[in-house]
Amino acid sequence: MPVKNRFAELQDEITAWRRDFHEHPEILFETYRTSEIVADKLKEFGCDEIATEIGRTGVVGVIKGKSNTSGKVIGLRADMDALPIHEETGVPYASKTPGAMHACGHDGHTAMLLGAAKYLAETRNFDGTVVVIFQPAEEGGGGGKEMCDDGMMDRWGIDEVYGMHNWPGKPVGSFAIREGAFFAATDQFDIELEGKGGHAAKPQETVDTTVMASQLVLAMQTIAARNADPVDQIVVSVTSFETSSKAFNVIPQKVHLKGTVRTQSTAMRDLAEERIKALASGIATSFGGTAEVYYHRGYPVMVNHAEQTEFAREVARAVSGDCEEAPIVMGGEDFAFMLEERPGAYILVGNGDTAMVHHPEYNFNDETIPAGCSWYAEIVERRMPAA
Repeated sequence: MPVKNRFAELQDEITAWRRDFHEHPEILFETYRTSEIVADKLKEFGCDEIATEIGRTGVVGVIKGKSNTSGKVIGLRADMDALPIHEETGVPYASKTPGAMHACGHDGHTAMLLGAAKYLAETRNFDGTVVVIFQPAEEGGGGGKEMCDDGMMDRWGIDEVYGMHNWPGKPVGSFAIREGAFFAATDQFDIELEGKGGHAAKPQETVDTTVMASQLVLAMQTIAARNADPVDQIVVSVTSFETSSKAFNVIPQKVHLKGTVRTQSTAMRDLAEERIKALASGIATSFGGTAEVYYHRGYPVMVNHAEQTEFAREVARAVSGDCEEAPIVMGGEDFAFMLEERPGAYILVGNGDTAMVHHPEYNFNDETIPAGCSWYAEIVERRMPAA
């Protein structure tokens, strides 16, 4: 693999950073230790400017090239936060924080971008400016949006922005990308159903919310099966079913349902919200009960821009020799907010034969580091070649 020799030399050092982050995971915006280490390393590398507390706990570093006749500014982004999962990897550097682990590889993303930043600050073999972006709260907190809302794009005049995610099941160091809609919009719903509670031996005197809720759970699957065009992607998942009573002999007064909706277009998003509210209201009324639906729109669809996607693909081919067409992903990614503000692209890098992300046995593959670092660095040196 034609990765940059410097990253092969730095691999042990970058791996040590990664494993330290892995050992000390921090959730959502609470990336205080991680953010401090990132800022300290950027200072050590000789970055021209370092800003903290962007998007609460985000960190931004600025690296200027040997020249700036192009006037271009490229943003490179990595996420820093962990997940509320109990780790079961058994590795020597496993999480020391009970109930938290780097189960999505953000420790690896952060370490790879730090490695690229060190190289770019050493060589400065480009004509323009690089802005390295270390983002908190990707896992549901919308840290990318908060960094944008803090004016990051305008403050540093970012023209284009690029991001990367490791992908289990793909060979180590290989790449995949797709143009257009890539990762899904992720919405959430809360439904409160209320009937009339009572004794389990006298169901005729109750309005049974468990039966009502069960009918609703099944009916919501018809949104994908019978309301959506079969060629459109949509996933409706009820993930929590909680009754107001835990007793064996009580028909509960209330049932609380929670779940997610994942779509690849605004039209499907609108359809899902409309149908969930209609089904909940109609089923509850038919049973003699009531329904309150709270629908929260989360991350938008992440859309890769055409020109930048093709460029990112070319860079990946230069690094690994190939770059596959990535599948549509129904998971969410708040890099979407950055791609709404600036043109750019998001790519997948192979993590090898490992557990899937968000699994308690997942672990980032350190053999991926040279390829990931090389891709970040090549994006800069090829997009802004030295004058």
